[in-house]
Amino acid sequence: MAFGGRGVLNFRVKLLIAGTALATATVVSSGQAQQATGNSSAAQLQPIILEGGSAGPVGPDKTIVAKDTATGTKTDSPIVDISASVSVVTEKELEERKVDNLQQAVAYTSSVFTDEFGNDDRYDYIRIRGFDQTTLGTYRDGLAARIPAFFTASRLEPYGLQRVEVLKGSTSTLFGLNGPGGLVNAITKRPQDEKFGEVYTSYGDGTKEVGVDFGGPIDPDGVWTYRFTGLGKNGDLGWDYSNDDRIYIAPALTIKPDEGTSLTILTDFYKRDGTGARGFPTGADVDINTFIGEPDFNRFNTKQTDIGYQFEHELNDNLTFRQNARYSHVSLDYAEVYGASLDPDDPRTAFTVDGRSNRYAIDNQLQYDTDWHGGASKTLFGIDYANDNTRERIFWDPAAGGIDIHDPVYCGASCINLVPYQNWRVRQQALGIYAQEELTLDDRWIFTLGGRWDHVNTKADYYLDGTQDDNTASAFTKRVGVTYKFTPNLAAYANYSESFQPIVTPTGNGYALTGTLKPQEGEQYEIGLKYRPDGFDGLFTLAFFDLTQTNVPSWISDLEQRQIGKVGVRGVEFEGKAAIADNLNLTLAYSYWDAEIKEDGTDNVGNRPSRVPRHLASAWLDYTIPGDGWRGDLNFGGGVRYIGQTYGDDENTVSNGGYATFDAAIKYKVTKDVSLALNATNLFDRKYVATSYYGTEYYGDRRKVVGTLKYSW
Repeated sequence: MAFGGRGVLNFRVKLLIAGTALATATVVSSGQAQQATGNSSAAQLQPIILEGGSAGPVGPDKTIVAKDTATGTKTDSPIVDISASVSVVTEKELEERKVDNLQQAVAYTSSVFTDEFGNDDRYDYIRIRGFDQTTLGTYRDGLAARIPAFFTASRLEPYGLQRVEVLKGSTSTLFGLNGPGGLVNAITKRPQDEKFGEVYTSYGDGTKEVGVDFGGPIDPDGVWTYRFTGLGKNGDLGWDYSNDDRIYIAPALTIKPDEGTSLTILTDFYKRDGTGARGFPTGADVDINTFIGEPDFNRFNTKQTDIGYQFEHELNDNLTFRQNARYSHVSLDYAEVYGASLDPDDPRTAFTVDGRSNRYAIDNQLQYDTDWHGGASKTLFGIDYANDNTRERIFWDPAAGGIDIHDPVYCGASCINLVPYQNWRVRQQALGIYAQEELTLDDRWIFTLGGRWDHVNTKADYYLDGTQDDNTASAFTKRVGVTYKFTPNLAAYANYSESFQPIVTPTGNGYALTGTLKPQEGEQYEIGLKYRPDGFDGLFTLAFFDLTQTNVPSWISDLEQRQIGKVGVRGVEFEGKAAIADNLNLTLAYSYWDAEIKEDGTDNVGNRPSRVPRHLASAWLDYTIPGDGWRGDLNFGGGVRYIGQTYGDDENTVSNGGYATFDAAIKYKVTKDVSLALNATNLFDRKYVATSYYGTEYYGDRRKVVGTLKYSW
């Protein structure tokens, strides 16, 4: 069992008290027994229970159920107490499902729609409560990992994570500029207080992979601890001429000079060679493994370096200072030939992107805790700052050679004639000042009140024509929430929250906007219930929400957009996670989204927004048959995910049917330290269209089966 931070002190103190009490009780009862000759009853000792430290707000967690989080309030809080919906995917769940990307990590989470562009795996496409959160909604260790420009973006390696958390609803009061749906916060693996390690190799469809993860204390007192995580993969995406090669190296170091001070340094290098977007003309009857780009040209390759730290110092018993910071450098080498049609003589479009991005992000927090008879208070004050500097050089050819999609013959560079298209630099500085009060009364009422002021300045320089866009936006967002605890394990909550999402530039993110740019604004009303059973480790949540976003860019002609749009989503979501016993785990999720275009300047009012399903449902169950001496533990797992019908356009003329896919896993404990696992996604190889988007159909990923041999110590 690993203990960390304040848990070490709590455990040692309880152990010392328990030991002293035991010795005292033994002496006293022994003396009383000698003096109580003829007594009919002997003195009874009360049972002594030793309690260890919990996993805390960042994990790692012992089961698939997390108890605490820092994402919901930026303070260490039980999930049951938070007046918002928070879902956590623990490291154990990531491992059991053999998660390969961030989309797969949150695929079994309520009110989260992933993989909406099927086997286009350039980015982690994530939609929360009906709103697209791909560009702004990804965070790492509480710091933004957004996409401020057009193509260049950070990527995450799931093997380097010990938790993935989803905070649903408008979150700008804590995290600044973001869409109204919510955010995903990925927690990087950190050093642990006890020695551990594993090495594994995986082989299967599109996968030849090795990985290692080990660490522990460096010195006898445990002041210095370390961790090293690494991965190498030679793979593909399951279709012709695709690529998915990875190298991930992540050293980490923690220094705890005393009980109230810690510094964790997190670094990584991630090289990933992949493939660009992949779609087919609507109505094309072709083998979905067919490649209709150019094998020697198409690529989506990134290199990423991150250096960051997490610092915490207790100034006194009530006051704590935290500072989290990270520097990221990302380079992108992207080339694509796309746009093949049913007519082989029609030209395709080709382009290349040479991207470079640098990001500095820092978050300073000061937390004051106090309590009194019948009440407690957590006061949080923070200042965060992010500086993004991205430059992209783009070349294109709108008349690259055509191709017969039924019998492709590739032409290579001979049919591509690239010319300069755009050379832009997007610089964005975002400053936020926020405050939050969490007030607990009578151990039952928890009131949360927060406010934040954001100032965002975005400049886009277009070097080919010498123009510049300069956009400055400021906003004050609010959050009000209340939780009432019927019992320590059953709570009802309600909240109101707001979001603030500035438009980058009129053209820097693909829009051709006219008029004065206004930030997109969102607001949410939510009520819900949370229940944590006494008999087993579990968490069940039910939430009703009403979200609205205004100033949404809407097309009013083929070449022009204006910010006259308004979109609303009302819905209900249920999620249950339970480690019912040591050998039985269960995950359930269902979501209903009633999404509507309320304003857009066209005849689309009343329609459902494109790529927004009404129904989402999922379930995962795994069961372990314990070993009996000659045989080790045998674990069986399986899951199903259902995505309801969607439309490929706001006019609701292109309908995509719903689909269900099945996943499965089996794991055998060969010895105490050696395990063998087999994981399958899309087990029955379901062929389905994930979305149809402006004349292009994107198919879902085909079946993938991977075996893993692991040695742990």
